[in-house]
Amino acid sequence: MKLSVTSWSFPELTLDEVGGLAKVLGIEGLDVGYFYRSALDRARLLATPETYADELRRRLPLPVSNLYHLFGNSVADRNLADPANRARNTADFTAVLKFCVGIGSPTVFILPGVINGAQSRAQALAETVESLRPLLDLAAKTGVTVCVEPHVHSYLESPDITAELCERAPGVKLALDYAHFAVSGYRQDEIDGLARWAGHVHLRQARPGALQTKFEQGTLNFPALFATLRDAGYDGWLAAEIVHQGYFDTLHDDVLTETVKLRDLFRAWSAP
Repeated sequence: MKLSVTSWSFPELTLDEVGGLAKVLGIEGLDVGYFYRSALDRARLLATPETYADELRRRLPLPVSNLYHLFGNSVADRNLADPANRARNTADFTAVLKFCVGIGSPTVFILPGVINGAQSRAQALAETVESLRPLLDLAAKTGVTVCVEPHVHSYLESPDITAELCERAPGVKLALDYAHFAVSGYRQDEIDGLARWAGHVHLRQARPGALQTKFEQGTLNFPALFATLRDAGYDGWLAAEIVHQGYFDTLHDDVLTETVKLRDLFRAWSAP
């Protein structure tokens, strides 16, 4: 396993600056997305994915470890649980996969969707499974792994329904962030069963009621988390995703300090 950092962790830095900072910290990879000053140009990515990927690959000081792709302009816009979005999303995903291949990103993560209108959780899940089928078929031809991130405010908020999605959509993996379950009160051992489907992992400290908190104030046991992933056969990227944003009031932590604490803990755990 190797450490990366999410480009959206530092909202006032450009993508090149986040990459430079990560390199100075000895972090080996960079997760990229469409947010803040480090945002990729989504229009360019969709229009000329291979050219744009080549430009960035030559420019960035670190390899791209993951692409966070959002189909629309919000969590709800063009979400996977709404069948009206399938054709446009599938068309866009062809370009997204070309970008990932061109830049060398092993994974792309997308969101599962939300409750649309009068949907039940079961209906939202069923629609997401159908929406994922063409995306997984396209990805299978490229070697890029498609990951879905269970998150608070989606319909995919418990370990059980998340496992059901993975079982019903063969080939899908998880962008697994324990914090999105811990905030709702799930114990770490209740989340551990999802490690078998991990395709990418986000790291930040959390506790019930707090999606993100300072390292010493959370309930997640990171050495145990690392061991669970290892024992499940995971050998991919671990992305430090400490953020400074309004979502769930994650505005009160020193992103750099908390990132370094995670780095040091992982180094200590993985040392011979």
